[in-house]
Amino acid sequence: MSSSPAMDRLVASLKRLPGIGEKSATRLAYFLLSAPEDLSRELSESIARLQRDTVVCGSCYTLSDRTPCPVCAHPDRDATILCVVEEPADMAAIERSGGFKGIYHVLGGALSPIDGMGPETLRLAELEQRVVQDGVKEVILATNPTAEGDATAHFLADRLQSATARITRIAYGMPLGGDLEYADHVTVSRAIENRRLLAD
Repeated sequence: MSSSPAMDRLVASLKRLPGIGEKSATRLAYFLLSAPEDLSRELSESIARLQRDTVVCGSCYTLSDRTPCPVCAHPDRDATILCVVEEPADMAAIERSGGFKGIYHVLGGALSPIDGMGPETLRLAELEQRVVQDGVKEVILATNPTAEGDATAHFLADRLQSATARITRIAYGMPLGGDLEYADHVTVSRAIENRRLLAD
């Protein structure tokens, strides 16, 4: 039984968000219906401001409130090391780690012919131009450890073969605190392949 056209529209809209199914969307809709009016208004305004106040960085193609973004504009970043990621969220994850001091290039996805993502849909020409013109010495391929991410990394390595920059790939392996017994066979296999020397 339908509750109301307005509720049905909201549930349908919420279901379009990643990770939100029918039950979660319905629960959120009923929460918003009973929430204080200022909470609903604040959420609505935040969503409207998100698109209005967000721009694509003209250098690395991440999302920011200005261009160039704070990472590209920072004078202490090493512009000779370029980390290639699929999406802005991947860049944010690396930044949270605090371990990378270079610059980034956001591809805008990964190769996935089934989803209509071919080489022409990614920012490959921009990447090649940056590597050649900006004196990049190392390109770190930090695409996700998925079939699509691996295919994209191999494709990029082939495309950048003629460049003088060193091409590297992020390592895979066991997460800190993980148990071998519960890890999947691909993770264990890659952890063995990517082992490192502890002592000479």
